[in-house]
Amino acid sequence: MRKSSARIERRATQPGRASAPSGTGSATLWSTVFRLLYRLLRLLDPLLRVVWHGRLPTLGRSVDLRVPGRRTGRPRSTLVTLLAVDGRLYVGHPNGPAEWTRNVDAADEAELVFEDGTADRVRAVRLVDGPERDAVIRATRSQQPFPANAIYTLARRHVQKVGVYYRLVPVGENRAAAPARE
Repeated sequence: MRKSSARIERRATQPGRASAPSGTGSATLWSTVFRLLYRLLRLLDPLLRVVWHGRLPTLGRSVDLRVPGRRTGRPRSTLVTLLAVDGRLYVGHPNGPAEWTRNVDAADEAELVFEDGTADRVRAVRLVDGPERDAVIRATRSQQPFPANAIYTLARRHVQKVGVYYRLVPVGENRAAAPARE
């Protein structure tokens, strides 16, 4: 097997990655749709944070996930939906690995900052294919605010194939005020 073929085979068999070629039908469509939607969310992030800090109900169960950057070590901040299944907390990304998921994979710990300014330290455990991950993906469709819940429902097969999800395990007992951002 050539080197490039071996690399493609390794990537295709990693948890949370589609095993089908990326240029196939609806997988390409949903991948493109999610990339465009998340690009729009990045542009709207300052406005979304104002809404979030105002504790308006439109963002549902959103929290600020802060994790050290994998290259710089500088804190990186991403608004994510905090999912709850059977008393456990989860976060995830429906379109495969993203910058924040790569940072989570590289970090030992992350911090969940709530809209009231309190924070919890957590360790993120990446979920592999199986019943726990399936339950979290089902919960994603019901616990996301509109219109994300509708989009996730329509893209459920794509999300099942490539979505990256984490179980959040508390680190110690804390819920302290979060340090101010730089």
